[in-house]
Amino acid sequence: MRYFFRSRRFKIAATILATLIIISIIARIVGGIISPQSSILGSFIVPFQSAGRAVGNYFSDLAEKIDGNEKLTAENKELRDKVNELTSSLIDYDKAKQENEFLKQYLEIKDNNTDYQFEEALLIARDTDDPFGSFTLNKGSLHGVSLYDPVIEASGLVGYISQVGASYSKVTTILSPDISVAAFDRRTGDAGIIKGTVKSAEGGNTRIGNLSRSCTVAIGDYIVTSGGGVFPEGMLIGTVTEIGTDYNSAIYADLTPAVNLDELRDMMIITYFSGQQNLGGDKK
Repeated sequence: MRYFFRSRRFKIAATILATLIIISIIARIVGGIISPQSSILGSFIVPFQSAGRAVGNYFSDLAEKIDGNEKLTAENKELRDKVNELTSSLIDYDKAKQENEFLKQYLEIKDNNTDYQFEEALLIARDTDDPFGSFTLNKGSLHGVSLYDPVIEASGLVGYISQVGASYSKVTTILSPDISVAAFDRRTGDAGIIKGTVKSAEGGNTRIGNLSRSCTVAIGDYIVTSGGGVFPEGMLIGTVTEIGTDYNSAIYADLTPAVNLDELRDMMIITYFSGQQNLGGDKK
């Protein structure tokens, strides 16, 4: 609206209004001597008086609209501020709720495995060129993290630390053929080796091979770590979704990981557990 008062239209209107005001003043002075409605002067003045009232009403309405718009703008700003405040509070609440749930789940794991030492970590980058889903965490050697430390999420095993910096570390997931994990079927006890393949990773799965030809592994069975090496015993890896034979007629089973690798955010690095092989350096 402020640009309207600088416009040519406003200047013309202001000039007309000033003229009408002057004429109205003259009419009031002369009105005491000659009745404007019954004279030539009156015939001249009356139309201008009507026009003056119209112009006056216009500017009065305009002022009210400007005042109303300013109030509306202020109210809108106040509402936006309240919405932003409520949104921020909701985000903080959701974050606190997730963190509480996250810590609760790991406290349960800690209670069941008193020898575990954890370092909480956050996913900060994904390697989009890696078909096996490797990613980077925000913790490194300054936080007690070493090569081959297991990485877990509340639902199960994620992978291990394959590269360590001072304040970051890279994780190779259980989809990768670079990982070799001794594992067994929790229902039948049949043992094998977890080792991902390009084909299984395309479907978001990993694979357990070297199964005995007499094994009784079935779809729906849970596969867990055997322990005695890089990984502690009993960590859930995944669920059997397909059983087949490879080119050597050896039996394998494809697993759907217990952890949704596409939705990872908060994780725990197991920096120490009883029986851990010190492949990545000294442990406390």
